[in-house]
This record gives sequence, C-alpha cells and structure tokens, in this order.
Amino acid sequence: MKHVLVCLHGWGGSKESFTELRATLKGEQIDILTPDLPGFGSEPEPKKPWKTDDYADWVEEWIMKQVKAGKVNVESGIHLLGHSHGGRIALTLAHRQSFPIPNPRSQTPITHLYLCAAAGIRHPRHFKRILGLTLSKTGKFFLSIPGLTLLAPLGKKLLYKLVRVHDYETASPLMRQTLINVSSEDLRPILKEIRIATDIFWGKEDRMTPFSDALVLKKEIHGSILHAYEGVRHGVHRDRATEIAAVIRARMNPS
Repeated sequence: MKHVLVCLHGWGGSKESFTELRATLKGEQIDILTPDLPGFGSEPEPKKPWKTDDYADWVEEWIMKQVKAGKVNVESGIHLLGHSHGGRIALTLAHRQSFPIPNPRSQTPITHLYLCAAAGIRHPRHFKRILGLTLSKTGKFFLSIPGLTLLAPLGKKLLYKLVRVHDYETASPLMRQTLINVSSEDLRPILKEIRIATDIFWGKEDRMTPFSDALVLKKEIHGSILHAYEGVRHGVHRDRATEIAAVIRARMNPS
C-alpha cells in the first residue's frame, strides 16, 4: 500500500508551490496530494469570509472525495505537510484528532505532521504594521496628485515591499476579511495538546514567520524535531525540498 502525503500551500500560493518537493520524491511509493485551497490557484473563493476551521473542514472533505473516487487509500493514515497558512491548517487538523479525545468530525487519521514555516503564532500588531496599513491607504492619495501619477506603479511596488501589505491589498474584499480572520487567531493554546509525531522545518532568516515561532512550536509540541537552515527565508519548503524529502522518506520507512 502506498503512503499518502497531503501538502497544503501558503497564502497566495497554489499546488505549484510543491513542484520541487514532488520532483525530489518522484519514483517513491507515495501518493502526493497538493490541492489548491479555496481562493487560490484554480479553486474558487469561498462564499463568505472563512476562518482556519473552515479551511480544515474543506481539506478533510477534499481528502475524503479523493478516497471515495478511488484515487488514494488512507486506511493506514496520511502524512500531512503544511507551509505558512497551510501549516496553520495542518496544526488545526492535527489538534482535532489529538487530545483530549479525537474530534468525531475528523475522518483523516494523521500519522505524521510536517510544518514548514507554519503560521499560527499571533504577534502584537507592532508599529511598522500599523504604519504600513496607514501608508497603503494614504499613499494612494499622494500618488493620485497630478504630476505624480506616473510614479504610481513604482511607488506602490516599493510601498508594498516596505510594509508587507501586498497580500492584503491584492486580495478581494472577501479574501481580505479571510486574511484578517486567520491572522487574528493564535494557535499557541492547542500546541501542547497535539499528540502526533512532528517535524518542523524553518529558515533562520524568515521574515514572514520569524524563527522564534519555530522555537515556540518545538517547545510546545511534545516530541517534535526542529530542522533549522541558515540563510533560508520563508520558502523553506522549496529551498530545502531535498532535505525535507529525505526526512519524509525516513519517517515513512523507518529502519
């Protein structure tokens, strides 16, 4: 029976986010499932703003559809990998079937969890973020002044890069509220209750989900193992696909 690996991409990503990992695991006895999450890639937006639990529900339903269609067999469980926003969803799914009792809604038994620069640790809304959101609005006014309109495209690009609000600015109103919803959630309280073997992969130069978050996950998730990489930023799932694949092989085929 083949192993099943489900990979959940980050905000603004798609199933293509795992191109490198797929290539590295090519030829292995693994069914790799990489769905586009609602609102990204080819998957339509949800009908209303979602929270993380809504995404978790959707993932479980999507996996069961693959099972009913005969595409995969999950009787022996699944290995679940999540990057960034996908990591937030993966943590929620892992918690559902952990402690104190498994959630009856959970139909997809997770045997191993892989977290790549996972989101879910909420931080205080610091000054730079507040300033950034303010500038993203007032900046439009200044760039609309006659004589400055030609600078608008460049100005907006530099502004978004400076304050990291591009995901918010480019999203639809519905997805903006979804981003606010999931970003406001703090998953720290559930971490100690996760009872699934976990590997954590993180770049030490990550500026989106700081390395300090990795240390929190390592401390709170019992028995978890942290793999840290110098000189790597938020794209650890792509930049270190070879190393991550090696760990997945080892977990699926313990000696």
